[in-house]
This record gives sequence, C-alpha cells and structure tokens, in this order.
Amino acid sequence: MVHLATQKSRFAILVIASLLILWSSVALAQTKPLGEITYRLSMSRPVSHLFEVSIEVQLAEPLESLDFQMARWSPGRYAVFDFAKNVEEFRASAGICPPKSLCDLSTRPVLRVDDQTWRVSTLGSDRLTISYKVFGNDLSGTFSQLDARHANYNGGSIFMYIVDHKADPVKLMIEPPAGWRIVNGRMEKSEQREWLFPNWDLLIDTPTEIAPDWTKEDFQIDGKNYHVVVHSFGNEGGKRAALVRDIERIVRAETILWGIPEFDSYTFLIHFAADDVSGDGMEHLTSTQIIEPGALADSGVYEDTLGTVSHEFFHVWNVKRLRPVELGPWDFTRPANTRGLWIAEGFTNYYGHLMLRRAELWTDAQFLRRESQTITQIESAPGTRLMSAEESSLVAPFIDDAPHAQRTDLANTAISYYPKGELIGMVLDLLIRGRSNGRASLDDVMKRMYEEFYLRSSNSSYYLRGRGYTTDDFFRVASEVAAIDLSDFFKRYIREVETLPYDQAFGYIGLRLVREVAPEPYDAGIVMDFGHAEGAVIGDVRHGSPAENAGLEQGDVILSLAGRSVTQDNWMKRLSRYKQGNEIPFVVKRDRQNVRTTIVLGAPERFQYRIVERDDATAEQKELRRAWLSGVKEKGGKGNLGLRSGDCGVGIADCGVGIAEWGLRSGDCGLGIADCGLEIGDCGLEIGDWQLELGKKTERLFHLLPSSNFQSAIPQLAIPNSQSAIRNPQF
Repeated sequence: MVHLATQKSRFAILVIASLLILWSSVALAQTKPLGEITYRLSMSRPVSHLFEVSIEVQLAEPLESLDFQMARWSPGRYAVFDFAKNVEEFRASAGICPPKSLCDLSTRPVLRVDDQTWRVSTLGSDRLTISYKVFGNDLSGTFSQLDARHANYNGGSIFMYIVDHKADPVKLMIEPPAGWRIVNGRMEKSEQREWLFPNWDLLIDTPTEIAPDWTKEDFQIDGKNYHVVVHSFGNEGGKRAALVRDIERIVRAETILWGIPEFDSYTFLIHFAADDVSGDGMEHLTSTQIIEPGALADSGVYEDTLGTVSHEFFHVWNVKRLRPVELGPWDFTRPANTRGLWIAEGFTNYYGHLMLRRAELWTDAQFLRRESQTITQIESAPGTRLMSAEESSLVAPFIDDAPHAQRTDLANTAISYYPKGELIGMVLDLLIRGRSNGRASLDDVMKRMYEEFYLRSSNSSYYLRGRGYTTDDFFRVASEVAAIDLSDFFKRYIREVETLPYDQAFGYIGLRLVREVAPEPYDAGIVMDFGHAEGAVIGDVRHGSPAENAGLEQGDVILSLAGRSVTQDNWMKRLSRYKQGNEIPFVVKRDRQNVRTTIVLGAPERFQYRIVERDDATAEQKELRRAWLSGVKEKGGKGNLGLRSGDCGVGIADCGVGIAEWGLRSGDCGLGIADCGLEIGDCGLEIGDWQLELGKKTERLFHLLPSSNFQSAIPQLAIPNSQSAIRNPQF
C-alpha cells in the first residue's frame, strides 16, 4: 500500500508539473504583445450622443479569438458604473479598411461572453476591425458627453481593452466634426489628431475636449509648460485672467513642496457648464478635468474652481505617481479595494486647503475656519464611531458617488475617507512638527514616500514608474521621518475609531479646539433632501433620534411642521425655534397616505467646532504655527544668497503672480522680505531679474547673481521707505 501510494504521488506530481508548464506557456502566449492596435474615434452625428469607436488589430501570430472588454469603473472614481451598459452595435470584421474608404469586409463571429466582454473569433484572419458605439451625455470626469456643442470624454468610459493586452502599445486617431478642435494633456502640436501611448492605461488617462470654442492660456514655471483650457457655457464676468494668475500661484506653492515635476507640460481642462447639474474634478498624470455646474461669473464658482485646482494638481504626485499598491495597473472586472484612500484622497484634501493658504489665496483665518468645518462634519457623523479610515477606504465602491437602487443606511454607518483623511493628515502633521520641535513634518514624510516608492523603486509593472505602497509602508516611513514610534497613533486613529487627539496636536502651535452648541441646535435626527420634485423629502434618519422615535422614515415627504410648510431655506430655522421637551406636530406623506406624528425634542443635537488661539500661546508655538501655514521652516533664515528677512525693507511687486517674467525659482532664497506679505519660498524665486516695490513705484533694480559676495550688497539694500533705486551694484 505504501509503495502504491508513492507511485501515485509521483504520478500526481508529474501531472501537476506538466499542467503548470502548459498553463505557463498559455499565459505567456496570451500576454505576448499583439502586432499593432489602433483606436479610431469619430462622432459623425453629435446630436445622437453616440461616440463611434473602432479598434484595428494586426496580429503578429495567429490567434483563435480575442476578448474585448469594457471596464466596470475608471481610475479616480471607485464606484462601479458598468460602462458596458452604453455600448451599442458591436461588430467584428476581417481586414482593415483605409480611412475614408468603402470596403466590403467579411464579418467575424461575435459571442457576448458576459455583461462586459465580447469574444471575436478570428477564423484565421491576422487583421481585424472591431467597431461599436457608446452613448454618452454626461459632462463628468467619470463619464463622457457628446452633443451639438462639444465632445468630452473620459477614455475609460468609451475605449474597450483587449483582455491580457492592456500592456500593449496603442495608437489613437481622432476625427473631429468640421470646425471642432482637439485638446488634451498630451498635445505636441496644435492640430494634432494622432497619439501613441505605451499602454491602454495611459490612453484612458488622457481626457479630451473637442469643440469649436474652447480657449487656452499658458504660463511656465521651472521650464514646465502649463495650459489653462477653458470651455465656458455661461458668463465669465471678466474673471478669466485672474483665474489663470491664481492657478499659477497654486502651481508654484505645490511645486515648492514637491519639487520640479517630471512632465514637460500639464493641462487644466476647466468647464463652466452653467447647467446647475454637472460637477466634478478628476486627476490624471498630465492633466486634470474640472467641471463646475455654474458659470465663472456666478457667486462662489471662482473660489470653488481654485479649491478643485489645488486638490487635483496635488494629485500629480499623491495618487497618480505616489500610489497605493492596488491603484495601477487595475483589474477592471471587479471594484478596486485599497486601504490607503485616506492617504491618497484624504491627505490631498488636507493639502489642497493648506496650499490655498501657502499660495496666499487664503488667510490663516480662512484655512482654520475650513478645517473647523471639517472637524464639525466628521465629529457630527454617526459613522465616525463605527467605521475606521481604513475601512472607509475599502468600501469606496459604496460611497464614492455610487448609485444605489436600494435604500441604504450608510448615512448612519459610514464616513468618507476624504474629510476623515484630511483630519488625520492635519493632526499627524502637527504631531510630527510638535514632537520633533519643527525639524520634521508631514511634508517631509510625503516627499520621502515619493522618493522611495516612485523615484527610486524599480518598476513593479508595465503601467508606470516605481511601485505602489501599502499602509504599513506609510506607517514605517512616517515613523522614520518623525524619529518617533507612531504605531500607536495608526492603530488607534486609523485602524480603529478613536477620536483624533485634536487638543494635543493644536497645543503644539498655540491653538485649541472649542466645541459649542450650534446657532441652530436641532435637526431632530433628520437629513433633508430637497433635490426632489416632491419638495421636502427626508433623505436619512439618524438612529436613536427624535425623528426615529416618532416613526419618521427615509423617503417621507414633510408636508408641514407645526402646521407650516418647510423649505430648504427655513427648515432648520423653524425647527430650532423649539426647545428641549417641546412637542412638534409633523405631517408627512408616505406612499399614498398622510401620516401624522409628534416629535419630542431632547437635548441640543447639533454642535460646531472652532479652532481658536490659546491665551497662553508662546512665541515658540506661534513660530511653529507660522512654519506650518507658510511651508517655510525658519523665519528670517538665510538662503543661499545671504538675504535675511528685513534686509531690504521693501515689498515684492505682485509676488507669486508675475514672477514668471522675472526668472525667479524656488530654493534660491527660501525666506521672507519685510513687508512682502508672502514668504519668498512661497513665491517661486529664481536667480534672475528681481522686481521690488519702493513705496508706490515698481522698478527693476538689478540682476541677481549666484555670487558668494552678494552679502556685500545688503547694506546698500537696507533702505526702508526709500523712493530711490540702486542700479547695477558692484559685487
């Protein structure tokens, strides 16, 4: 029996080994690059909203069949949208017809394998043409839109990939309607219609606008070209020039932190839809797509655009290049699951706001007010005590603008990794700064991560340079940079649900967090949804709340509160007229019935948080705060030109806006000039012509030289309030 068992074991081993060899050879055959893959995109009838796609495949070796697959979702938006639902008229033919020619190509069999996959039998053909149409009428960073005004696409929603061949090089050719122009983040010339991409992933990472009337303005920083493309469907109110200047401020502030980016050019694709519906921001390697629902002239749209720009441009580094291990290349047959979105998206939220301060577009008070609002949002959310930052990242397919056919209880159980990660980033930053006495910061952690995982790591896949990181990698690097063991912090506040140590963090910089009853202290546990034709619809009901106790449900339509109708403007005001113990009659419509009930208010339910200065804040704490908000570690420290804050006593003209024409670059000074109102490190200084403001008059004083003798000129420059100019000083 033993001998027979041994023989059977040996035979089984041989069989398994043979199968492994066979499977390996099959896998190699499947992943060997095809000959050529060319995508063609046209849009012959924009009013139909149908993008016309063809894929031409030339096989280097015979294959029995090829599978063509539509992604379920696209990078940057983690909810599943099943783009295949909008695919129409999928067909396959043998051969490739020259453009604008009429060819009678024989068809090839097509089998719909599943909801996202089409299998084409070659029947021995080494040249195939696949054609299909995609319906698109949503202006979004996730979807695509084609109408009489323009075409705008997100490649993941219209371009299929060939299964096992996403790594193959691909060509794209676009045929626009007459008079329409093409623009995207990979333009090499103005009339370009063809592109070559190393792989399919980069093809879909290139959102494109095709229209007759978009405009483009340019600026340059550190030898890199930046393009601001604007497509407006509404009044701009004369704000375009200022918008471009402020975008330049943001770019300068963020490149000061990260360093010179690796791309040659970057494009901001900005749409002012003026439809009160469309809105999005989506990051890409060499561009971003930003959609505002209003017109540029509308109140708040300008500021919201800059906020989105700051967030999306930070993604150039954080998420697009420095990325969680699960984010590229992707398996588009299933949702993406990563534990790291509180870093990738949450930290980007934090720095998106902080960079508005460092770019001098926000004051200290504006930044702290915004973070106070985020604290109020998170600390008021029921899900804060139930869902950790890591778990929130894992359930992104449920909460990242995900469509829900069924009602959910996510409002009571979930939190978003965007604001939660934002607060983790801020608190962690302050803890590192405080415990290291300002020697280290989250800035340093992020730069170290970028260097280790993107710049210095060997490529882990075909997709992109470097490799992805795990959350444990981040924990390690953060502890190393801070020179303190942060494992307890990560366990309690990221993997578990403890309240962040706000008091400790703010204490290091002379601030404190105040919790107080909100001016409108009651909501009865109701989250309203006024986006329905029915009017005042209850969107969610908090567990254990007065509303739940009264039997109110999600979907109820409030007809009256104490006999009076409610609107979006008066809902909270009406409710907050009452006090603890008051009974408030409600009438709601549920199904076809009017339901009467009474809500009994308890203790105040709504609180707000404010970050305020401590009365006993020390000079050292204030200095640490200044370094945090400005991004410059040492006040009055000397740069490599020997300048010190106050040496000049004059202001920098239009600092951070017109610097491109001065030839200034970050790192040459990295310190502040008295009365500047902005740290030079924030301005993007460079050795070159330096304009200073003397009183009310701006003059070109001299040409800076990288000379060690420059300090000898300082006494000549120390001329506060002088109306004269020193020209061509001798070094």
